[in-house]
Amino acid sequence: MVSMDQSEIVETLNDPVAQELLQSAIPARLAYVGTDGTPRVIPIAFYWTGREIVVCTSPISPKARALQANPHIALTIDTAAAPWKQLLIRGTVEIEIVDGIPPEYLRASEKAMPKEQWEQFAEQVRGMYPQMARITVVPAWAKVFDFSTGRLPAFLQRLAAERARREAATG
Repeated sequence: MVSMDQSEIVETLNDPVAQELLQSAIPARLAYVGTDGTPRVIPIAFYWTGREIVVCTSPISPKARALQANPHIALTIDTAAAPWKQLLIRGTVEIEIVDGIPPEYLRASEKAMPKEQWEQFAEQVRGMYPQMARITVVPAWAKVFDFSTGRLPAFLQRLAAERARREAATG
């Protein structure tokens, strides 16, 4: 896995676009390898603590079992409309089984749920889960793309530069 220096990761996560996405109600897309060895990508609510990205699930869920067997993940938080903004993370996860409901699970759910549904949802959750898996993302690499400011993937920057050179040569 390609890694970055920890200070580069912190700088990326503190980028204003990254912070906008980390504070948003947009679900993250979590990619991992299932226990059968095939890839999975799921939308999942997340909570940014200011230092960590936390997702939660039942300890008996397929994703919890898969992540315990192979903690390598990719995570994306991105906008659904142009101009696109994307936060991409690669790394591993740490899993802690906790009694009750982690506060991050409730906060992640609350930010994405209409207020009038929140109390009923929270009550149902408290009655359903005697334990939860608190999953902390440990980034080894992070990148922000912002199509409104031209912070594009490197291959798109090269294509744009090549096009500009061709147009300058013919124009």
